[in-house]
Amino acid sequence: MKRGIWFLIASFFSFCFVLWHPPLQAQTYPKQPIQMIVTLAPGDTVDLAGRAIGAEMTKILKTPVVIVNKPGGGGTIGAESVVRGKKDGYTFLFAINGIYYAHAINPESVPYNPLTDLDPLCSAVSVPMALPVLADSPWKSFQDLMSYMKQNPGKIRGGTVGVASAGFFNFEVIRMETGNAVTVIPFKGGTPLVAALLGGHVETGQPTLGLIAPHVQAGKVRLLLTSQKVPEFSDVPTLKELGYKRDIRSIRFAFYLPLGVPDDVKKVLVPAIEAATKAPEVVDAIQNMGAVVDFVPGEQYRQMMAEEYTMVREFIKTSPPLGK
Repeated sequence: MKRGIWFLIASFFSFCFVLWHPPLQAQTYPKQPIQMIVTLAPGDTVDLAGRAIGAEMTKILKTPVVIVNKPGGGGTIGAESVVRGKKDGYTFLFAINGIYYAHAINPESVPYNPLTDLDPLCSAVSVPMALPVLADSPWKSFQDLMSYMKQNPGKIRGGTVGVASAGFFNFEVIRMETGNAVTVIPFKGGTPLVAALLGGHVETGQPTLGLIAPHVQAGKVRLLLTSQKVPEFSDVPTLKELGYKRDIRSIRFAFYLPLGVPDDVKKVLVPAIEAATKAPEVVDAIQNMGAVVDFVPGEQYRQMMAEEYTMVREFIKTSPPLGK
């Protein structure tokens, strides 16, 4: 009799536990396909990197990770769709720095605040930037170029891939750190920028390292600066190595969720992103794109975002009006 009573009591409490403690989301997530929103068009480096990482994540999570391209607005269109979407972890963002540069430049024109509406999971990939000159130019070092610019204000033309691009702000970093400003010449892409440099139409520029590297290896171009250390060009300094406070910036590809996604989801998603990004075949694929796997955890990347955002706001206050 007593055994039967204790059985009924145990059954009652077991029922109550199940009733009041439903399975945690992390134990069931994911149970449907996940969308990775990519803010640039198919075939772009961000898209190709996203597809390589997404394919590996599909293996790890045993759930399809589907790439959805939403280009436009400097990445803000895709970012807004994630901010306004469901907070269930089934839609996340893969984007470049531009999604918070745009808000820093003109907050009224961007319908979200990247610092409060997005939850950065990690930065996964970086594309190093470079400061090149022609190999037969008189400038053998960054210091040589700065000395010339100080003595000849406005004479050095620097190519970028557009106003408010990463390259544009890198020239602003150089201006703030050295007091020397280039005459910025915008181009419609990295290829015409490099062609202009090789043709002598600009003295320097801010191309990606992957784009300019073949011309360095061919002996046509000399690198004076890179945004981060790269083994193939270990003798080329960064600004910080030369004693300045700030480096010029690499382009970063990072993952974000909308703010408010449960922690249990992030505990599944973030390790899957990290493992996929660091998988040997993904590392090789990304290196072949002229980029590098450069994993920065979420909280550290949040601080980097805030620093870059503040930096851009500072530049906007002190530089000539954009587009002029």
